[in-house]
Amino acid sequence: MTERTHKTIEQAEQEGKYIRKVRSFVKREGRLTNAQARALEDYWTTMGLNHADGMINATSLFNNINPVVLEIGFGMGKSLVEMAKNAPNVNFIGVEVHKPGVGACIALAQEEGIANLKVYEHDAIEVLADCIPDESLTTVQLFFPDPWHKKKHHKRRIVSLAFVESIRQKLKVGGVFHMATDWENYAECMLEDMNNSQGYQNLSETNDYVPRPDSRPLTKFENRGQKLGHGVWDLQFKRID
Repeated sequence: MTERTHKTIEQAEQEGKYIRKVRSFVKREGRLTNAQARALEDYWTTMGLNHADGMINATSLFNNINPVVLEIGFGMGKSLVEMAKNAPNVNFIGVEVHKPGVGACIALAQEEGIANLKVYEHDAIEVLADCIPDESLTTVQLFFPDPWHKKKHHKRRIVSLAFVESIRQKLKVGGVFHMATDWENYAECMLEDMNNSQGYQNLSETNDYVPRPDSRPLTKFENRGQKLGHGVWDLQFKRID
């Protein structure tokens, strides 16, 4: 009834009405382990970033002028920590909505002595809009986002023309948007959206997908899937203007 009464969500919110917004994720909190809770309590002030604090300055944040990589949806953080460990001269920012994953990532980073990684526990769309300056990132990574495989749920997929444009604005010219998925239909949709977006160049020699770069760690899940014959598709597009 409410949605029929108000023409837009914004109108409804201005009138004090609550409208449920479509999200590209499902908030599955789960229960924090003792280690995850302790990591969040002990290290959030040094590793955590708050959406409410607004725009960041990466030079001040990391105390250097190294390239900055943003990963959206890092899960439990194992591969993100591995990438940060393997590239100490690169700064990494991870965004994840699930608190146990954020806690696990921080705990592992501390265990590995990682100093070039910061994390948000927040919706990536809002972090991009409110916290990441334009033309500040050398790479944006989106690995295995929720495929929302049922056709009626495709509208919930995070990759869309609007999302792709928001990523382009945050990348430096020459910066790369790197996506990976194990759902072929989603890969095809990603490729279509990228091809229909201005200001990008496909880094694939065949104008579709690229081989998995060494910089993206092979997860146990992915390795098991490959042994079963499941495909994985990587896309890399460079901002050209």
